[in-house]
Amino acid sequence: MRDKLEIRFKQLSDILVSELNDDGFWTGRLSSSALGVAVAVAALHFYNQEVNRNEIHRGLDWLKNNINSDGSFGDTPESPGNISTSLLVYAALNLYSKQDDSLRELQIQIAVFLQQNNININSDKVADAILVHYKSDYTFSVPILTMCALCGIPEKDGFRKIPQLPFELALLPKKFYRLLNLSVVSYAIPALIAVGIVIFKKKKSGSFARWIRKGAEKKALKILQKTLPESGGFLEAIPLTAFVSLSLINAGYAEMDVVKKGIAFLKRTQRSDGGWAIDVDLSTWVTTLSIKALSGRKDEVLNLAQQEQLIEHLKSVQNKTVHFFNGTSPGGWGWTNFSGSVPDGDDTPGAILALLKLTPHHTVTDEVLVGGEWLLKLQNSDGGFPTFSRGWGKLPFDQSCADLTGHCFLAITSILHNYKNELSVSQKNGFKKSLVKSLLYLQKHQQKNGSWLPLWFGNQHTSNHVNPVYGTARVLTYLNDALPCLNNDADLIEKIQLLVHSGEKFLLDVQNSDGSWGGDKNITGSIEETALTICALQKSEFEIQRNKGFSWLDVYFKKNGLKSAPIGLYFASLWYDEKLYPLTAYLDAVVRNLKNS
Repeated sequence: MRDKLEIRFKQLSDILVSELNDDGFWTGRLSSSALGVAVAVAALHFYNQEVNRNEIHRGLDWLKNNINSDGSFGDTPESPGNISTSLLVYAALNLYSKQDDSLRELQIQIAVFLQQNNININSDKVADAILVHYKSDYTFSVPILTMCALCGIPEKDGFRKIPQLPFELALLPKKFYRLLNLSVVSYAIPALIAVGIVIFKKKKSGSFARWIRKGAEKKALKILQKTLPESGGFLEAIPLTAFVSLSLINAGYAEMDVVKKGIAFLKRTQRSDGGWAIDVDLSTWVTTLSIKALSGRKDEVLNLAQQEQLIEHLKSVQNKTVHFFNGTSPGGWGWTNFSGSVPDGDDTPGAILALLKLTPHHTVTDEVLVGGEWLLKLQNSDGGFPTFSRGWGKLPFDQSCADLTGHCFLAITSILHNYKNELSVSQKNGFKKSLVKSLLYLQKHQQKNGSWLPLWFGNQHTSNHVNPVYGTARVLTYLNDALPCLNNDADLIEKIQLLVHSGEKFLLDVQNSDGSWGGDKNITGSIEETALTICALQKSEFEIQRNKGFSWLDVYFKKNGLKSAPIGLYFASLWYDEKLYPLTAYLDAVVRNLKNS
């Protein structure tokens, strides 16, 4: 087995090096998105259909080439259809189907799929179905319905049933946002403003509400302008930027810089095949995953110049000022090097750990410690870590979550271990207190079967789209990696070992008979989930299970290559896959097994 793994290490590490970009870091490649294409096409149409004719035509051709056999569209070309994406594609096609029979035929196919899912596109009950689907979270439902209404779906009074987003609340200081009980998540404030304004313009409402909103409109637009990144892409996300642009255009603000730069962003990010991804890239995330996958064998794969480039890159993309988007303090890392990125609770520990693997700790003291302090400010009162903003707890994507908490636990443990002689007593106490709170959160949120549920990663084949295998594998790996850094803290070690034991039992129980792991028991395996689980089960007593997993990986790799699975979850059940996920996970599993064999 060791000889086979050494061969696979050479193959995988060679592929990984070949994926480095010209600037010396990894960018990966996100899957194309029918939803992204539909909303981008609509935005370009409303802005100037003649000037943007080429981009629109290529986008429509992409949609023609990527419809599912049942007439639906999924979030990736590999995904089963869903009503949200299919409805948005139908709406975008509605802008051109009267002049193009092939697009009209495409609409008919989609309409059949939607009808089978109890949605009649000619009825105003379209709004009811979407609102029920997303429940109290308006982050996605209201923009979807707004675009549909602007595209003539349903044909008469499409805005009547669309809830009014309270864009006037954006006038309050950011520190109060978390107290407002908003029906959109923290990172969707641009949509709250832009979509809220176009609904206000198009929908009838009471005179008092109109008076309030009329007075807030221009001020809210100024706030929106201040949150616009230099790239023109809000969060570097194609759907969010397109929703903002098409809303402002139809509200009469096509000449705003927000719109002009947003449209330029959309045109710049269209792919050669006419498609769009949901985001520009996840370069920071996949770069840190790559570094951690190589781990102690990095010197065999990356020369000193390459390592130095990676160090300088990670240092350069650390946020060094109060962030313009959400007001977060300096010290965190976002998911990409582009300007629309926002510091978050997964990329920040990822970057800290990657730097500590690349270079002696004393050479990155300032970067790591300010990153650690940033994490302490992010931690919620429940002991867990959220993604972007402390205290936003109403909607799921703003709540604390287990996988991010485990990642932050490992990063803070590593800081305490590496800088034990540099930290003040006060700093040590702050970090130690954070660890205790984090562990209490993980204890409380471990499921009865021993699993943890992740936030931003799911499995589209499980009944409820959750992915306990991913969440458990990640948390266990973080906790196991933290154990050697705990300096014989018997109490913490004992608590971790109890959590780990339960988690291991869950992962062993859900291994498929073919040796693979999927998102849960009896779910088709993927490279990502199988490799990450092998990383979590490194004890010698699990050798048989690991070997079965490696055997499955070997067969799958020879047959399919590094085929990525739609494991990434973005916004509300919007799936994506990433080219480097299977590669980094597989390589990580190989390196760990070789180290421990």
